[in-house]
Amino acid sequence: MLTINTISEQHELLRLERPDHPLISIVEFDAIAMEARSAPVSFINKFYTITLKARCISNEKYGRNAHDFNQGLMNFCAPDIKRVLEPNDNLPEKGWMLSMHPDFLIGHSLHQRIIAHGFFHYEVNEALHLSPKEEQIIERLLDNIRQEYLSIIDPYSQDIILSQVETLLNYANRFYNRQFITRKSINSDLLMKLDLVLDKYLEDNALILNGQPSVKLISEQMNISPNYLSDLLRNMTGQNTQQHIQNRLIKKAKHFLLTTDLSVSEVAYKLGFEHTQSFNKLFKNKTKTSPLKFKHSFN
Repeated sequence: MLTINTISEQHELLRLERPDHPLISIVEFDAIAMEARSAPVSFINKFYTITLKARCISNEKYGRNAHDFNQGLMNFCAPDIKRVLEPNDNLPEKGWMLSMHPDFLIGHSLHQRIIAHGFFHYEVNEALHLSPKEEQIIERLLDNIRQEYLSIIDPYSQDIILSQVETLLNYANRFYNRQFITRKSINSDLLMKLDLVLDKYLEDNALILNGQPSVKLISEQMNISPNYLSDLLRNMTGQNTQQHIQNRLIKKAKHFLLTTDLSVSEVAYKLGFEHTQSFNKLFKNKTKTSPLKFKHSFN
């Protein structure tokens, strides 16, 4: 596992000149010469990276589906995320890479707000697909950042650069929202798959043996990152993955309460709750009534 701690180390590995600023760098892919590899390379960056692969023709998959058009692709990666370069992974001929150390954000409001952008924890195959117009907008912002980055550093440099970065991230949110909408058929399939995965988990004895399913467990079974799945569900249903799981648990609880002689505590046990009070609290929060009152109301 290769750990790249600084922007300078990254430039050295990529055989680039030393960065003009130790905490932020922006380069074009045509300046990078990638060496051939006979085996995968695993690495971790200690800084944020944002890449734009312009007019990219790729064989990557979108979840388990092929890309439906080959235009610009954007990827976002937070610090300390493991990444792997396969032997046949090559950089595109055109594109940009923005690298930004967390220390560059200190003292700026983006330092706290950047964690709200879930796409920094998406998988590579959950890239943002850009239309030509969207690609132009992102390229202009990256060029603005580069121009400021190459200018003389003064007390205003950090605020000007980070205001451009924040605008870029806001556009990325907008474009991802558009992508969720335009890929409605693909996303509907993913939603159906989620329900099938949950149904299987709820029908087995997994709840008693292993407890309630976590967002991480469900997303792994679907081959989707937890953040992407939650953002997708929030866009489609208004609720995140955890809320979706809870709704399915309550639906199962109602089934037990109405069709069996199980007590409330027995239902809580079958649904993987360690404490009946926790089950009562969730049930009341979701239905505005207690499990016992719900059961008696249908007797």
